[in-house]
Amino acid sequence: MSFVDPELAGPVQAFATALGIGLLVGMERERRPESAAGLRTFALVSMLGCLFALLSDKTGGPWLLLTGLLVIAGAMIASNFSARQEEQYRGFTTEAAIIVTYGLGAAVWSGYATLAVMLAIATTVLLYFKAELSRISRRMTPKDINSILQFAVLSLVVLPILPSQDYGPYGALNPRQIWWMVVLISGLALAGYLALRIIGARHGAAFLGIFGGLASSTATTMMFSRHARDHFHLVRMAAIVILIANLMVMIRLGVVAGVVAPTLVGKIAVVFACGLVPGLAFTLHGWKILNAGGELPMPSVKNPTELKTAISFGLLYAIVLLASAWLQDIAGNRGLYVVALASGLTDADASVLSALRLYNLEKISANHAVTAVTLALMANLTFKVGLVVSIGGGQLARHALPGLLAIGGGMALGLLLV
Repeated sequence: MSFVDPELAGPVQAFATALGIGLLVGMERERRPESAAGLRTFALVSMLGCLFALLSDKTGGPWLLLTGLLVIAGAMIASNFSARQEEQYRGFTTEAAIIVTYGLGAAVWSGYATLAVMLAIATTVLLYFKAELSRISRRMTPKDINSILQFAVLSLVVLPILPSQDYGPYGALNPRQIWWMVVLISGLALAGYLALRIIGARHGAAFLGIFGGLASSTATTMMFSRHARDHFHLVRMAAIVILIANLMVMIRLGVVAGVVAPTLVGKIAVVFACGLVPGLAFTLHGWKILNAGGELPMPSVKNPTELKTAISFGLLYAIVLLASAWLQDIAGNRGLYVVALASGLTDADASVLSALRLYNLEKISANHAVTAVTLALMANLTFKVGLVVSIGGGQLARHALPGLLAIGGGMALGLLLV
């Protein structure tokens, strides 16, 4: 039995959602003494947006909704003018939040309640983390901002204008698909790159390993191998950073596989999990007995969104893709595996993406694709082992190699399981 008239059920739900949105945003503003509006004001503004959207819907025109917006804007201008007269100018953040809340209330009535709630949560997060966002902004350099702008060009300008059509031998080259892979890898690397620059080296091995692995596990392994060679007391710390960075490679490529070839991600996840578990066990064991201190270096990582870097990766990916398709055609899966091993030594990303692409084109089976992905990662891991031994020396090898070999052995076992 319903306690609400069926004709009122929809409107009541809409206004209740609008009220909740206003209370959510207003609760954050209420706790700030400098805010010009609080809990009640935001709740009323959100419901006013919903009410004016309802009335505009019934009258068949947007004028009432626009009138409500103008009334609120006028009230805010008057309030700010009064505060400025009293030399108490508070900025425009609260006023902007009021306008957003009014719009969210209107969006609820227009049938976008879920989206409005999501945007309300995002708005509240932006308001709440004011100090943290300001701190991050102050730490960003012109180089960091340039990186973000370059990524925007790669993803929002270059990608949409490229044709989505298969070209070349075996129909393996699709310009938009190739550049989409560039954007995907560059985006993940950019996240690690910016995180490294923002957090610096003060948060220790875990953060350096995580974000260094996102940005470039090879650069991180090389840098900390050198650091371990020059600073004997930081050998254990360097080994932990290297292990975490190489664990992040599997996590990052697992995310990529989930985006590029979702039907294959289950089998890849089994292989990666078999490598992650023993690798993580060795990392935690090393962390438990770690008692060294000292300043850690920042990995020297290239900006992944520079046009030269992006084009270089795109060309490498296209070459590996063509070579894989060609050798797979003339030599069967053995040719595919040879390319995976050779290209995976220095760049596992291109090799893994080419295997996923050939799987999507139905040129290789799921098992062969997973094998090629695993071989590429194991080749890349072998290259890292070489860096550790040749640059870091025997002490670092003693601490890092068991974990690296456990990762490789785990992946080999996982390959047998699938």
